[in-house]
Amino acid sequence: MLADSLTEVTDDTFAELVLGNPLPVLVDFWAEWCPPCGPVARTLAELAGDFPGVVIAQLNADENPVTMRTYRVMSMPTLLFFRDGVVVHTIVGARPKSVLRQALGGAFEPYANR
Repeated sequence: MLADSLTEVTDDTFAELVLGNPLPVLVDFWAEWCPPCGPVARTLAELAGDFPGVVIAQLNADENPVTMRTYRVMSMPTLLFFRDGVVVHTIVGARPKSVLRQALGGAFEPYANR
């Protein structure tokens, strides 16, 4: 399901690619069995170009149970916004592009290129 412009993270790479990243990171927790996950991923891939200073990543929930448990992700899709390794914003469930754009801009204001 990984869209071309999105970074794939796993339990093994999460600390390095998300928590240790100097840039803000949005992680999309998804699953193959989740109908709204595909459209959300495509929307995030479209928005990635508008936020060049932000890493937008995906984590397959079924293949990465450790990170799922750590962040208590219970529903798909779940979007966690990380800044300096700390969750600063959360969205659970599918949202329209306008809402996702506003959330990215609000959570990562200094990094947004608008």
